[in-house]
Amino acid sequence: MWLDKALFYLQQGDVWGWVIITFHALIVGSVSLRVIMKRREIGISLSWLAIIYAVPFAGVGFYLLFGELNLGRKRAQRATDMFEPFVQTMEDLKQQLCAKTAVISDIAMPMHKLTESLLNIPSLKGNQLTLLDNTDKILTEIIEQLHNAKHSCFLEFYIWHPGGLADLMAQALCDAAERGVQCRVLLDSVGSKAFFKSAWPKKMRASGVQLVEVLPVGAWRMFLQRQDLRMHRKLISIDKTIAYTGSMNLVDPLYFKKEAGVGEWVDIMVRVQGPAVSFIWAVLACDWEMETGERVIKTIPVQPQQVSGMKGNVQLIPSGPFPKGDCIHQILLTSVYAAKHSLVLTTPYFVPDEGLHAALRAAAQRGVKVKVIMPAKNDSLLVKFAASAFYDELMADGVEIHKFTGGLLHTKSIVVDERVALVGTVNLDRRSFWLNFEITMLIDDADFAGAVLNLQMHYLLASNRLDLQQWRQRSVGRRFVENVCYLFSPLL
Repeated sequence: MWLDKALFYLQQGDVWGWVIITFHALIVGSVSLRVIMKRREIGISLSWLAIIYAVPFAGVGFYLLFGELNLGRKRAQRATDMFEPFVQTMEDLKQQLCAKTAVISDIAMPMHKLTESLLNIPSLKGNQLTLLDNTDKILTEIIEQLHNAKHSCFLEFYIWHPGGLADLMAQALCDAAERGVQCRVLLDSVGSKAFFKSAWPKKMRASGVQLVEVLPVGAWRMFLQRQDLRMHRKLISIDKTIAYTGSMNLVDPLYFKKEAGVGEWVDIMVRVQGPAVSFIWAVLACDWEMETGERVIKTIPVQPQQVSGMKGNVQLIPSGPFPKGDCIHQILLTSVYAAKHSLVLTTPYFVPDEGLHAALRAAAQRGVKVKVIMPAKNDSLLVKFAASAFYDELMADGVEIHKFTGGLLHTKSIVVDERVALVGTVNLDRRSFWLNFEITMLIDDADFAGAVLNLQMHYLLASNRLDLQQWRQRSVGRRFVENVCYLFSPLL
């Protein structure tokens, strides 16, 4: 150990002992000061300080690699450069679509105002929203849309995993590019690791598909950018007239993570037609510029017509490690506090921060029926045990915890008072709140919210509700593991 060696040198009167200890003290002191001056959540700051002091030198290294939101100099500059054009594009779209501005319900109004204030993105009416909850049908429909594409295909995903229907989609994209359709694809470097190792990237590029690896990782990059920032969005825009978003990655569940032993992944996507497609395209254009430097947002997309007879009020909420990108956390808190009667949440990863934890408890305490549905089996043991540490207090205050047994429930959804729905890519954990690039749709429409709620009730039928008294009978060893993992929850 370095400390033993330093003490040995000191005992021998060797100057090296003083050099080592002084050097370590200076490093720890300077990094500690940096942590303090960042003024983040107290739990996060204290967790990092504990690591810095508990693990000599390595703790400082961990903080420098993972403690701050470092996108990399060039990427951060591109993100800064495109911010004003993005805001201007939002303003132009608002002006062009002002006749389609939605009438907001009382329940959605606080969330709507907060989103518009932070991101300058309005709620738009006249969208046709279709909830898709069968993974095979989702992939088959997207493949068909790619075959019918005439002008452009723009895709962005966290995971594209080879095999089954995902390969048919890759081929459909190649075919589209070969017949002259402009095809752009953004894939996260870590999430799509298996895809980038396959033969598909070479084949796609040879066919004319513009394929970009987002937030690439590597040993030589670790000192240039934070390595655990992820592009977690799932977005598709085809011919700028139809779009898809939701929780599903480009994977065929029959071929994806079978060795994990958690069952098939259960997901949703939402087909969007109408004015909101333009905003989805704008987010894709900004992400493209951030990663490539190519500005395409100057091209105002084709304005989809308002779908006759459809209310479909939609407000898009992009979030991530950029200025005002923490908006999703504030909006989620607002949604919980806005609930008056019922609140149903589904999430695969549940590691709330203190604010969300307190909001859920407060909602239950004031009489709101709060149900949280999550998978019984999870592909992350650390998250599983960290989540368990929150159950006791939540259930004691009346929050219902339900464990889904029909596979890994990957759907991320919230329905407030059976009237307003939030669907997208955001998990209820700190990583989604502050580290990942995410996308959420705030949908103020009773019919669509009812469809999501109906699906959530189907999840409940395949779930087991945790009983507080039985839960409290778990072993002391299990409690210890949960509490240890809980200590790391601010860093998950």
